[in-house]
Amino acid sequence: MIVVKDVHKHFGGFRAVDGASFEIREGSITGLIGPNGAGKTTLFNVIAGVLPPTSGTVTMAGEDVTGLPPHALFHKGLLRTFQIAHEFGSMSVRENLMMVPARQSGETLISTWFRRGRIRDEEKALLKKADEVLEFLTIDHLKDEKAGNLSGGQKKLLELGRTMMVDARIVFLDEVGAGVNRTLLNTIGDAILRLNRERGYTFCMIEHDMDFIGRLCDPVIVMAEGRVLAQGTIDEIKNNDAVIEAYLGTGLKNEVPA
Repeated sequence: MIVVKDVHKHFGGFRAVDGASFEIREGSITGLIGPNGAGKTTLFNVIAGVLPPTSGTVTMAGEDVTGLPPHALFHKGLLRTFQIAHEFGSMSVRENLMMVPARQSGETLISTWFRRGRIRDEEKALLKKADEVLEFLTIDHLKDEKAGNLSGGQKKLLELGRTMMVDARIVFLDEVGAGVNRTLLNTIGDAILRLNRERGYTFCMIEHDMDFIGRLCDPVIVMAEGRVLAQGTIDEIKNNDAVIEAYLGTGLKNEVPA
């Protein structure tokens, strides 16, 4: 699905990403871990078109998408979420979902004048889909709640729901578990697994919760100092001496059970 080849991203003399290469196979849930400052989020931003690479290439399903802006990648089915959820706080949860699909008839002035029937039909279909997504995520009881009033975990579920409104092909999740209580994190994990197994979504996630990574991800890719350090199953990663050394002082040994 995604091939990252020798990607560099420099900020002046600082090499945030320094020759990273890896593949994300279609239908997988791939974990991306590493110490703080390893370059994980910067690499996500390069893949998702938020930042242009200094050099290197990114291909999606064989097509070179290097440097394409986020809106162009959105139309190809590549989406990303953020560590801090980006909801429209004054709108309801349902409205946040309904506004996601692009090229809606109601967005053009001429349609509001002459195609009101089409707009009504589209809105009815969007409403139905939004309600189905909320039921899938088990937050349908919050459909009329202002999105700004949601808890951190509920906002992460809402972000995941937005990807479902456009049937994404691959979703990049940036620390979906950050600030989320264990119960909601399990709900998020269940939703990710169902989307992967039942709807064929491909995921790549940055995460620091190793239990969560171990439950969902295969393979797991480890970054350090802007490069890919290791790749394998969670058990192989836990027993990799280079990985343990990269994490020294961060408590990885204590975080990941033997």
